[in-house]
Amino acid sequence: MQMPHNAFKTALREGRPQIGLWMGLAHANAAELVAGTGFDWLLIDGEHAPNDLQSVLSQLRAVAPYATHPIVRAPVGDVALIKQLLDLGTLTLLVPMVESAQQALSLAQAMRYPPHGIRGVGSALARSSRWNQIPGYLQQADAQMCLLVQVESVGALDQLDAIAAQDGVDGVFFGPADLSASMGLLGQPGHPDVVAAICDGIRRVRAAGKAPGVLAVDATLASTYLEHGALFVAVGVDTTLLVRAATELAQRYRPTRAEARAEPASAQAY
Repeated sequence: MQMPHNAFKTALREGRPQIGLWMGLAHANAAELVAGTGFDWLLIDGEHAPNDLQSVLSQLRAVAPYATHPIVRAPVGDVALIKQLLDLGTLTLLVPMVESAQQALSLAQAMRYPPHGIRGVGSALARSSRWNQIPGYLQQADAQMCLLVQVESVGALDQLDAIAAQDGVDGVFFGPADLSASMGLLGQPGHPDVVAAICDGIRRVRAAGKAPGVLAVDATLASTYLEHGALFVAVGVDTTLLVRAATELAQRYRPTRAEARAEPASAQAY
């Protein structure tokens, strides 16, 4: 049995843009449903979606036969939790609310085994090593781990160059929703000032030799970020797609307000 190869990490290093889909439905069937639709990567959200370790595991297993690459977003950058997520078989981890270079460095160390990091060694109990059925897993694992850190505040933007420069940080993801709130523009992720800040951030991350990413469900914004050099862009969210499609279908068959108010002919008095 061979060590799984992180094709997503390779693509980022080669400068090939990767298009992804955010997943918040927190169910293996939903994950498998979209796994075959053609996205380069899928994000299993542990921060805002109702996921736990078991549901993350079930989704990793559901998408494993497909070409798409699963990324897991941790709810917080906790060393013990990172250890558990990696042991589940996560190769690419996204950590929210990273505010400093020291925090980024600590996260990078949590992704690696000693002597280069502090990841706990328990591969005999872990799906990541296929329960010690991958020869040399401990020696190969570090090279396949991919750490993406989220910059989501004005303060983090001020520290962006130092964050991106940390060894072990493979990419920086810009969170438009939280960033816009931090800029005093709550609920306006597409505001020109937010877009300008992210485009400048993309430039700075690329200058550091790392991969910039962003969530942009608006097609025009997604194109703008890709044109500025973003290398991993989520262009949709599963919950939003479901609500939108269901709403459009319902409205197609729902009578108009005028029709609903009109009294049926059979009920009219003669």
